[in-house]
Amino acid sequence: MAEAVYVPRVNNNDDEVKCVGLAVAVGDKVTRGQIVGQVETDKAVVDVEAGADGFVLAICGQVEAVLTVGSVLLWLGQSKDEVAPVESAAPGVAGVLNATPTAKARALLKELGLDAAVVPASGERLSVADIERFVASSGKIQKAAAQRGQANDVVPDVAGELKPLKGEERGMLATVLWHRDEAVPGYIEINYDPAPWDAYAAEFGKANGLLLNPLLSLMAWRLVELACASPRLNATIVGTKRYEYAEVNLGSTVQAGDVLYLAAVRNAARLGQLGFVNAMVDLQRRAAAHKLLPQELQGTTIGFSSMARWKVSRHVPILSPQTALMVAHTVDSAGVAVLGATYDHRVINGADVASTLRKLSKPGNK
Repeated sequence: MAEAVYVPRVNNNDDEVKCVGLAVAVGDKVTRGQIVGQVETDKAVVDVEAGADGFVLAICGQVEAVLTVGSVLLWLGQSKDEVAPVESAAPGVAGVLNATPTAKARALLKELGLDAAVVPASGERLSVADIERFVASSGKIQKAAAQRGQANDVVPDVAGELKPLKGEERGMLATVLWHRDEAVPGYIEINYDPAPWDAYAAEFGKANGLLLNPLLSLMAWRLVELACASPRLNATIVGTKRYEYAEVNLGSTVQAGDVLYLAAVRNAARLGQLGFVNAMVDLQRRAAAHKLLPQELQGTTIGFSSMARWKVSRHVPILSPQTALMVAHTVDSAGVAVLGATYDHRVINGADVASTLRKLSKPGNK
């Protein structure tokens, strides 16, 4: 059975990438891990590797083409004579359309409100894996929502010019559309006394010889601890079930010029407190220089954001796709410290969030 090599997600903000290189041709034999091509966004070039041994049956993306994340770049088979699945007419999407779904796939389609005719199948039957890949990897639901909105948009009756969005701007559009169309967002905030945290951060920094104030990194670490203790915080909704992530990938916002990154420390709990603080500092430094690795721009499972440097009085962030909680921190010009949180009410409720914020308002040893 043919196996697909998919277009990878390079940046959490980009749903499309450009193919800048192909290292194989139809009929070539490749081995697992071999580089078969390269894709790029505005910020990085990434190698695409074969996921298995095999022969190249078909190449679905060409050099210089703009490809959809999660679409098929090429097909591999166990022999040169194997037939690759038929490529659909939809741009950037490869696979068999109108395939008959399995019983489990039919049930999942009903849960998600999807039409089987629009989901490409990797084999003769449409499987649950095909549907999950369609939803989670390629952002098709968000794109469909964007297309519906675009179809209903009316150009303002004032002179102007339509400008194409940059990659990170398209990514932000997809994030906002997910927040609007999929999540049921709520917002809660509390005032807190910043003195215990300030003292704790100063003591921690001195004890560990840190040059920069570790306050925000320590607060983010406390959120990691709380997520480990309460897996509901580190979850999302898939169909009619709660999907609890196996690891905590703490995403934090970093403003680098006119680009807003959501950079993730993956599997944060394994690092320990000091290791996490150091990882956060390094992540923010490289984000400011636009030198983040592709894996650091995806996979966020819970978020932390601070606008204390701007002295704003209230900060209501947008949820990152497939997350249930984004904590907002700020200290306004009058010195009032605030912790808030945008949350997906399908996953957690206000009491869960209020309890989390109260715990977060004090260092873990308080």
